[in-house]
Amino acid sequence: MPNELLDPGTRDFWLMVGTALLCGGAVGLERQMRGKVAGMRTSILICLGTAFFIRLGLAILPVGGDPTRVLGQVVSGVGFLGAGVILARGDRIMGVTTAAVIWILAAVGSLIGAGFLRAGLTATLLTLLVLLGIQAFENRARRRGLRGSGMHGQVDGD
Repeated sequence: MPNELLDPGTRDFWLMVGTALLCGGAVGLERQMRGKVAGMRTSILICLGTAFFIRLGLAILPVGGDPTRVLGQVVSGVGFLGAGVILARGDRIMGVTTAAVIWILAAVGSLIGAGFLRAGLTATLLTLLVLLGIQAFENRARRRGLRGSGMHGQVDGD
């Protein structure tokens, strides 16, 4: 029954909410610990909000709704949100990683909202692996004196 998808009296609703809080919070904590502009609150809200939008799209399906259109609009909207954190200062571009994190948080929220909780958790773990693992690799490379690709401008890994 479609109304059950958004019924706070159901176990499924709270599993969705809890998973979105956990996933958004985990990625947000990593970002906040690095002093980035999109920390825990922002990350949780992106993940939770996206899950609600997708769940709403599924709930209105029987009355002429189209969840794929909702998903498409979420992707467009979150792209706009991510673009807002990218800054250019001289020959440096900052915020690209934060924008990518916003994008992946919307994907995680979409998975969760569509009921793919394990996939959402897995995507969160992979995101954290990339954020933490690549940072460790970059730090090691910096200590060894390795440089970037020789681009004229520089993109900060933010």
